[in-house]
Amino acid sequence: MKATMITGACINTGVAMVEKFASEGKNVVFTGRSIEKVKACEAQYRAKFPEVEIEGFALDSLDADGNVDEASVKALFATLDEKDIFIETLVLNAADQGLGMEIFKSSINDFMRVYKTNVVWNFCLVENAALRMKEQGGGSVVFINSNTAYRAIPDRTAYVSSKGGQLGLMRALALDLGKYNIRVNAVLPGMIRTDRMAQRPEYYASLPSMFTPLGDIAYGSDIADAAWYFATLARNTTGAELVVDGGNTIQLYPIMDR
Repeated sequence: MKATMITGACINTGVAMVEKFASEGKNVVFTGRSIEKVKACEAQYRAKFPEVEIEGFALDSLDADGNVDEASVKALFATLDEKDIFIETLVLNAADQGLGMEIFKSSINDFMRVYKTNVVWNFCLVENAALRMKEQGGGSVVFINSNTAYRAIPDRTAYVSSKGGQLGLMRALALDLGKYNIRVNAVLPGMIRTDRMAQRPEYYASLPSMFTPLGDIAYGSDIADAAWYFATLARNTTGAELVVDGGNTIQLYPIMDR
């Protein structure tokens, strides 16, 4: 059975990803950190999309010692092999947001935790998926990156720099895996509507990122559409970036209502 794997798919944009691929008839394997949340989402997805196969797995980026949990990644792919599930598309959505990383205050271990998840763990996932893609004649990898890879935001040094590093990783993988017909690309969202916005509307209403040239920010479905393009339509595209941020990256500064 062929399937799309989507990481971090129990909330917000990850949910939109599952719904997009499932609605288009793709079988989906998804991951989340909590087994309870994964099972609850699995039941909801299966009820909504009975015509496709959907399976969820609990998977965390780091083990109890704070190291990249390579053993769990290998175990997951071994389980998929046993179930005869081939991951033809890997969508790397899960990330450590690295919130509140203030210079002079945050520890180097906190800084490295973000890199381990956003760069090293994602490399581990790609390596395991690409090994199977190579054997099956090709596949697609889509990183859900960020426009902050090019435009820094305050107190997010680890996150911003890790996203820049992730783009370098994407390009290097695209080069090394191209000969196996494995395409590797990245979607760069800006601000996305999430549950947090509903909880703090006044705070988010005044954020500069809200003031885009298009006058609106992305929904999770917009990011899912971009991932779908790379996964299924961009046959001759690899090592590419698609920015989905309402035009924020093109402006020198936001034009804010006063």
